[in-house]
Amino acid sequence: MRDQDLNLSTLAPFLTDETQARAFLEAKRWPHGPVCPFCQSTSVYTLTPKPNSTKPVRPGVYKCKACRKQFTVRIGTIVEDSHIPLSKWLMAIHLMTSSKKGISSHQLSRELGITLKSAWFLSHRIREAMREHPMVDLLGGTVEVDETYVGGKPRARGSEPGHTGRGTDKQPVMVLVSRDGRVRSMPIARVDGPTLKQAIRDHVDRSATIMTDELHSYRGIGREFTGGHFTVTHTQKEFVRRVNDGTDFVSTNTAESYSALLKRGHYGIFHHFSKKHLPRYCDEFSFRWNHRKVTDGERMVAAIQGAKGKRLRYG
Repeated sequence: MRDQDLNLSTLAPFLTDETQARAFLEAKRWPHGPVCPFCQSTSVYTLTPKPNSTKPVRPGVYKCKACRKQFTVRIGTIVEDSHIPLSKWLMAIHLMTSSKKGISSHQLSRELGITLKSAWFLSHRIREAMREHPMVDLLGGTVEVDETYVGGKPRARGSEPGHTGRGTDKQPVMVLVSRDGRVRSMPIARVDGPTLKQAIRDHVDRSATIMTDELHSYRGIGREFTGGHFTVTHTQKEFVRRVNDGTDFVSTNTAESYSALLKRGHYGIFHHFSKKHLPRYCDEFSFRWNHRKVTDGERMVAAIQGAKGKRLRYG
């Protein structure tokens, strides 16, 4: 079955049968055959139970001829040491990758028939699979940069109205979006020049063009990038400005669209992002944004393949 054809209907056999779920995961993790997660050898074989054995080998166990270690498709991934059936893992991965604004642990608990605690652990492990290494592929071309604030609704104190943005207790999140479609988002400790500029240096290729609003903390960053630095003045109601004889435009609208999606997930689905786990929620929304032009099935398979070599322990 092609990845682009995967949906709840076509996935139904894998979501109800553990043997088929295991075979599905093996096919997506090892498209060219099983690979030992310990030594990366392809010289492996399936263990089969001996006749009249008092301790039969469970299905799906392989043994490596090189290092002599036994393994299953779970080893070396986010599902290692998990007692949750693989069929439920597949359902959770599909729900999290196909829901535009995410799905809460309470909803996962009800849909999968597991405890809330298990659903919470499971969802964070899937977010770990969605995490992409920022240094592998730097953002290039035209990169829009903006900062947003995530947290509860600011409350008025006494007769003074509540404030939004800078000066609140909300957690600042930096958003960098390349107009070729990719995004990086992460919480930052403070909204000042050194922090913002260092984040841009860490995530953007030096050949890029930087576009921001008029925040003075960005001043001077253009000297470090070939394409320079352009700004729009939001305080004067300027949101788009034509440059280069009208062939290009300066705007941070794409970055603000991503920020709006993150906030819709916060307010409407999760209701609360703890400071400790906010980076993982940013990884989740960034993953779906970066894979928004493919089908739900292809996005699901990308998350499965991203689970390789990642472990996340709680306790």
